[in-house]
Order: sequence, then structure tokens, then C-alpha cells
Amino acid sequence: MLAGISSYLRRSVLASAARSPRLLSPTRLAPSLNTNHTAGMKIVAVLYKGDEAATQEPRLLGTIENQLGIRPWLESLGHEFIVTEDKEGPDSVFQKHIVDAEVLITTPFHPAYVTREIIEKAPNLKICITAGVGSDHVDLNAAVEKQIQVLEVSGSNVVSVAEHVIMSILLLVRNFVPAHEMIERGDWQVSDIARNAFDLEGKVVGTIGAGRIGYRVLQRLVPFDTKELLYYDYAALPEHAAKAVNARRVEDLKDFVSQCDVVTVNCPLHEGTRGLVNADLLKHFKKGAWLVNTARGAICDKDAVAAALKSGQLAGYAGDVWNVQPAPKDHVWRTMKNPLGGGNGMVPHYSGTTLDAQARYAAGTKSILENYLNSQEQEPQNIIIGLSGYETKAYGQRK
Repeated sequence: MLAGISSYLRRSVLASAARSPRLLSPTRLAPSLNTNHTAGMKIVAVLYKGDEAATQEPRLLGTIENQLGIRPWLESLGHEFIVTEDKEGPDSVFQKHIVDAEVLITTPFHPAYVTREIIEKAPNLKICITAGVGSDHVDLNAAVEKQIQVLEVSGSNVVSVAEHVIMSILLLVRNFVPAHEMIERGDWQVSDIARNAFDLEGKVVGTIGAGRIGYRVLQRLVPFDTKELLYYDYAALPEHAAKAVNARRVEDLKDFVSQCDVVTVNCPLHEGTRGLVNADLLKHFKKGAWLVNTARGAICDKDAVAAALKSGQLAGYAGDVWNVQPAPKDHVWRTMKNPLGGGNGMVPHYSGTTLDAQARYAAGTKSILENYLNSQEQEPQNIIIGLSGYETKAYGQRK
């Protein structure tokens, strides 16, 4: 069921291969993804709106204002570059222009959902590029059928997300958010906060997925002197990698969660992981456990998580990913609380779009485009779907 959890996170840029023990080590470049592109093509990018912040901070490259820094380059080559945040519904800028676009660029933070229906309406579409990591917003099976290539900027977010996971674990375990809210209100009642604040030291922490992000989370947890570090993954870590972080693999998911004080989700979203953390699995969590999800919102059943938090089965839930993005204003994860009025560490999807990460994924997007435009070979770790179909097991064990 969870085939592909690791390889999603293991694909790497060559420069990081030596640092990450589970990386595939590509020794060759993949065949070109484009052998018949047209001059003066239409390229559509769906990015998020930066408003005044993007004007003040030009390093916000993933915004509609700063456009990944590639407009002058593309226009100098004679290509049409359509950039928009408007992506919902048949009258959206995205859907109006996708019908004759050859290239689509989008991000996990404000994704254009490329459904089978959209693909059917886009006969000229040849390549979808994710400016970041995670291409579950594309109907990958439909893309395979239509020979549409799907690439992402592998490795661009791994440090950024791993750091966010550690921050989220700490803010839950230490009961930080209610403490800060108390100060903002002008109150001061230490006991109301301390009654639900703990040390991370001595706790059992486990990751669902021990690939590129999950392994980095384990590395960053080592100095906290936890009682034990666990991981659940379809593939075992290499022995030296497991020893380096002193992590133990648990092969049954229910057994795994039952042992953890903290569970962090670090796996891709596909058919086998959608709704993975559901009401049934949550019953097997330790009562009062903390759950962090920076992978994809739909891996966790939103209503089951909210109910578990309300009942106290979960002491806290934190993350930055939502089952629909942007999240509706009435999304239950915005306001859910535990019985003591805390336990909510949700934020907008930004863990993988720090300014450092944006520089990496903007450069990676341009590199993929350059290879495509020049009929050059692509770096294998960036390819989700190539001309012959799936090039990775990240989205299920398909090859």
C-alpha cells in the first residue's frame, strides 16, 4: 500500500548524494523529454499572489509578481509567458490558457489541479513542471496516457521542510501556541500552559517515510536525546544510515503508531497513502500523542483528525499542508482544538517555500525548461513521468 514512500524523498541532486544515505545515485542523464517543441510556444505558470510583500522582497520568486525570475529570458526567446494565480473554474485564466499551452508550471503551494478533464482539454500540453517538490496535483495516470512529461525540482525543499517539522514538533510538545496567545491577550497564568507542556527528551518519535525529508528529520532529532527514533517505510534504511541516527524500523503501521509519542508524516500522496491516517488508525495512536504533517494534507482524514483532537486522542496536530489549497475559510483545521483549548499548529503551506528554497526551485525550474527547449537530457532525479511512463516509484510501486 505504501510503495513509493521513500523514493519520493530519496531523489536528489548529485551534490547532496554523499550527504543523504538513501539517495539514488544517478550515473546517467535521462533521455530528452522534448524532441519536437515549437518556437514561440505558450508557457503557463500558476503561482501564488505576493502582493506588497513580493514588491518589497524580490526574492519571493514563487509569486505572480516575480515570476520565478524567468520572464525576460523566456520572452527574449520569443515565447509567450502567461502567469496567473487564477486557477479555479472553467472561466479561470488557467483553464482558458491551458487549452493551447505547451508547458505548464505550477507550485505545491498554490497548485493548479491538472485533472484528467483538464488534460483532455489541452491537446498541445507536453510538459508539466512543479516549481518545488510534489506533483500529486497532476493526474499522473492521465498524463502517462497522453505522454505528458511531469518533472519537479527534486531536493529543493528537503532542508526547509525538515526544519519546519522540528519546529512543529516542539511547538506542540511545549504547548507554545496557547502560551503565545495568552501573552497577546494580556493574560498571565503559567499553570494553564504548563499543565500540557512537556520535554521532547525521553519521548518516542517516529516518521512515516524515511526518505530525503524523513531521514533529515531523524538526523535533526538526534541531539534531543529522545527515548527512541522509529520509522515506518516499505524499504529499510541502509544499515549504516539507520545506525547513524539509531533508528528502528517498524513494519506494521498500527504497531508503529502505537509506540510513538510523536508521529510525523513525510511521504508522498498517491493512491496508497490518500487517507492513510484515518479514524481507524488514529484509534491505535497513544492517547495524547502529537501528529505533524508537512507532506500532503490529504494523507490525513481531516474530519477524523479534528475529532481525535477534540476528544483528546491527539494532544496536537500541526503542519502546513491542507487537502485543498488555499484552504477554505471554514476548514475545520483552522479552528480545531484539544480539550484544553490548544493543540493546533496549522499554518499556510510555506515550509518548502522559504526564500532559500525559492532560489533553489526557481533555478531548478529554469534548468528543466532550458533542457526542454534545447532538447537536452533531463536530470533523472527530477523526472516523475518521462516519455515511457513513470520514472519513479515515488507515487506507487509502478516500475
